[in-house]
Amino acid sequence: MGICTSCYSTSVATAKLILQDGKLQEIPCPVKVSSLLQKNPSSFICNSDDMEFDDFVSAINDDDELQPDQLYFALPMSWLKRPLRAEDMASLAVKASAALMSGGAKRCGCCGRGVVKTTRIVDADDGGRRLILKRRAKGHRGRDFTTNLSAVPEE
Repeated sequence: MGICTSCYSTSVATAKLILQDGKLQEIPCPVKVSSLLQKNPSSFICNSDDMEFDDFVSAINDDDELQPDQLYFALPMSWLKRPLRAEDMASLAVKASAALMSGGAKRCGCCGRGVVKTTRIVDADDGGRRLILKRRAKGHRGRDFTTNLSAVPEE
């Protein structure tokens, strides 16, 4: 009876990795990038916060660990050799949103209620855009996870 306070205290912190095929992989932290690359050596992992238009995408070092509640992309090695185009960024934003929305039906650990995931892209004060992921058990307050995205110009 009363408020359920342990919904997130028993959950494992995960990093969110969007694979090349658009699927979401939630990875318990800590995990090194090198262990992820063993499964797919033709890819590299990048942090979504480090991606900007007309700039080269940088790979995370093999020895670095993924951070909890952070959004990452697994991209083909060929993307390291060219600047990120607006259409690439838009495609990645669509993949991320779709993957996060269909992340699967999960249950709250303490009360068994369904967990709701919502995403939205909002304007940031610095002129960029942010991807907001909110995950909460139905009837509970949720946590917000934010990821920086650069602006996509509309024509």
